Amino acid sequence: MKEDPGYYDYWPYENRPKIEWPNGAQLAFWVAPNIEFYELNPPPNPHRSPWPQPHPAVPGYSIRDWGNRVGHIRQMELLEKYGIRGSISLSTALCDHHPEIIKMCHERQWEFFSHGIYNTRYTYGMTEAQEREMIKDSLESIHKHTGQKCAGYLAPALSHSELTLDLFAEVASEMFGEDGGFYSCDLFHDDQPTPIRLRQGKRFVSIPYSLEMNDTIAYLVQKVPPRQYGKALKENFDRLYQEGAESGTVMCIPTHNYQVSCAHRIKAYEEALEYITGHSNVWVATGREIASYYLEHYYEDALNDITAKSITA
Repeated sequence: MKEDPGYYDYWPYENRPKIEWPNGAQLAFWVAPNIEFYELNPPPNPHRSPWPQPHPAVPGYSIRDWGNRVGHIRQMELLEKYGIRGSISLSTALCDHHPEIIKMCHERQWEFFSHGIYNTRYTYGMTEAQEREMIKDSLESIHKHTGQKCAGYLAPALSHSELTLDLFAEVASEMFGEDGGFYSCDLFHDDQPTPIRLRQGKRFVSIPYSLEMNDTIAYLVQKVPPRQYGKALKENFDRLYQEGAESGTVMCIPTHNYQVSCAHRIKAYEEALEYITGHSNVWVATGREIASYYLEHYYEDALNDITAKSITA
């Protein structure tokens, strides 16, 4: 059993090579709407039950269905109002179940990255071949329905295996070359992008995707009221924006259309978006854009700094 994931070395936050985002921005800001599909009666998985209720789990299924019917439109219009293109963490079965959602997002030039096929089918218990096929299927769906060469990955329901990132990078490279499979949201270890070590040596980066700012964690796990969540988003931004004046940081708001878009929650979310985008030195970007910029401008410097510090440690 590994003592740590093995994807990266310890790399202190201070005294790293300085990051400057485009046009002098000190913070890169992206929103990652998780647009998911949950099956009413998914196949059983011995490692995790998808629903807390016995089947059929109508309450859980129907609120998520509300999210795709109502909540998505509400959030999409809000992001459009503030000039934000979503980076969709996509359950790719949605391409077949709700192609109208895919069409609306594609028309707005949103990014699509893979969140597996269904959010009720987990990586737990899969063989390497099964996980590879699941990843391949999801990337093929995104490409077929949007023409995009998928750049990023977030495991379905955060159900990673020890090989998830290796398999994603390998499958995407086989399909799309260097245009595909070069960033992950599955690691939550930093406030800046960081190089990730994979078994085939591909240039690959982790970009910050915050569980603390995730609306599901806030509302279902921490059980905070909407105004407290909105306050947390602003305070999180303030600190990262302050530190970004020294070296560029990243802020992500991961959302779910059946959570943040509820009528009693949407105002606090909008106030946070208005506040963040109202600052001048913010680069409003997609996950792909952040990862691509970092790979082009800072990846090699980061690797060299990590190596130098590991030698002198």
